Amino acid sequence: MIVFDLKCGGGHVFEAWFGSSIAYETQREAGQVHCPICDDSTIIKALMAPAIPAKGSSKASIPSPDAIKSALATLAKQQAKALESSQWVGTAFADRARAMHLGEEKHATIHGRASLAEAKALAEEGVPIAALPLPIVPPDRTN
Repeated sequence: MIVFDLKCGGGHVFEAWFGSSIAYETQREAGQVHCPICDDSTIIKALMAPAIPAKGSSKASIPSPDAIKSALATLAKQQAKALESSQWVGTAFADRARAMHLGEEKHATIHGRASLAEAKALAEEGVPIAALPLPIVPPDRTN
């Protein structure tokens, strides 16, 4: 995994992880990399601060691939535990969230899939939603 400091057209700087430089370029060119603050897809690499080693150390501390995998596994377990009390609604997420917001359906904790356009529309309508840190899959599959 490679971490990049990125900057959107709105000036927000954020960090993102990619499998390789090629993966970053491919996803950016396809418009799949968005600013998590303003959702702008005009993304460039930001200037990165140099990694300065600790005194007495010969190199900066960079997490090992195993440490990264372990952290992601821990995050996946925590997210799965949080979703246990939530109902999977699949691709009906946007419609169900909107119906609850409008009072057409009883409020419930749900999770599912929404396209970027659907998520933007919900946010513009004032429907409270939150993105999950890791992609989710239907209950019959494992993350």
